[in-house]
Amino acid sequence: MEPPARIDLDRVSAIRTERIDWHVKGAPDALFGSTIAEALARKPNLFTDGFVGPLLVLSDDAIEHNLRTMERWCAERGLALAPHGKTTMAPQLFARQIEHGAWAITAATASQVRVYRAFGVSRIMLANQLVDAAALRWLSVELQRDPDFSCYCWVDSVAGVELMTAALEGATRPVDVLVELGADGGRTGARGSAEAIAVAEAAVASPALRLVGVAGYEGALAHDASESSRATVDAYLDGIRELTVSLADRGRFDEVPKVIVSVGGSAYFDQVTRALTTPWPETVPVLPVLRSGAYVTHDDGFYRGISPLGEHPRIVGTPGFQSGMLAWAQVTSRPSDGLALLTAGKRDVPYDEGLPIPRLRRRDGVTTPLDGSTITAVNDQHAFLEPATDVLVGDWIGLGLSHPCTAFDKWQLIPMVGADGETVVDLIRTYF
Repeated sequence: MEPPARIDLDRVSAIRTERIDWHVKGAPDALFGSTIAEALARKPNLFTDGFVGPLLVLSDDAIEHNLRTMERWCAERGLALAPHGKTTMAPQLFARQIEHGAWAITAATASQVRVYRAFGVSRIMLANQLVDAAALRWLSVELQRDPDFSCYCWVDSVAGVELMTAALEGATRPVDVLVELGADGGRTGARGSAEAIAVAEAAVASPALRLVGVAGYEGALAHDASESSRATVDAYLDGIRELTVSLADRGRFDEVPKVIVSVGGSAYFDQVTRALTTPWPETVPVLPVLRSGAYVTHDDGFYRGISPLGEHPRIVGTPGFQSGMLAWAQVTSRPSDGLALLTAGKRDVPYDEGLPIPRLRRRDGVTTPLDGSTITAVNDQHAFLEPATDVLVGDWIGLGLSHPCTAFDKWQLIPMVGADGETVVDLIRTYF
């Protein structure tokens, strides 16, 4: 197995020296002035120690289960894992992912890469073509400053290669790149093998770049687990394999010890795994890299429905992922028997891949399941719960969420609770 990435644990630990104050949404005023470490030493209770709703909450047990599940999945199949850090932008969780074998952490933007480097992440995949000259100059300096730092980014056009080459003029260390294969209806990536080969040839000719592999993203090509969607994904993955072999046959990877082939979101990682680990020609030494990121918390919506380890698993013999995030919001108004308004809206919870799902009701210190109600809409600061026959003003409602990528970005400091669902065992800092 490939060795995992490294992260500076001292810098991660230093997060707990930050002080809590009024800037932190939802924090108890009794903790204002305390460091995060001091706050945790008090083992605060989510419901009795002054936290102010709405509040996003993480489950330590569920996250640990998901980390272990993905670690085993990759290890048993010879996959390197480079989880997409944009999901959480939380170095404390990066450290746990690396502890569980992550080979790299993936970023989407140069700003995210700079956050990762601030915490000493040693191996980063930038899953986009980087053409910003200022960002490229920074990256070049960072690569020269730290010989142990590895960074890989995509190229998907000859024009992009030319811009990168111009911005990196005079660089003493080349930037490693993977040619990205796209598809009609997808996002970035060269459209078709011929175009991808032309991009690869340009990268090989560039004095500032080193071609090290092939990359892609299948998640934009399908949005459900239907047979036709999965067939679309498989056809795309076949194209990734064909492009890799074609470039290897042309000698374009002769200078690298292993050809990095990286694909993967969180919805079809079973198919990606199959495509990346099906035996390659002996002349093509491949390092298969999976980039799933949402697994760390999973969810109660989009990924619950589409993940191969979700509500309808497509994988046998592997435990399913568990939802590791919940939002608590209070019933602030019940203007009619059929409607209640909760104190959580678009500023607090994700809504782009499905609305929150009522799961729990807490009243008089007792938490019970809440069935039969639905969130029908959210606006800036309210969620509409219908029907409202089983709730009262003042009740707390636990909301399952859909799409972790747009949940974390709304919160600076997120309580993580233990097995009882109430005792705060960590406070997770995000850097969006």
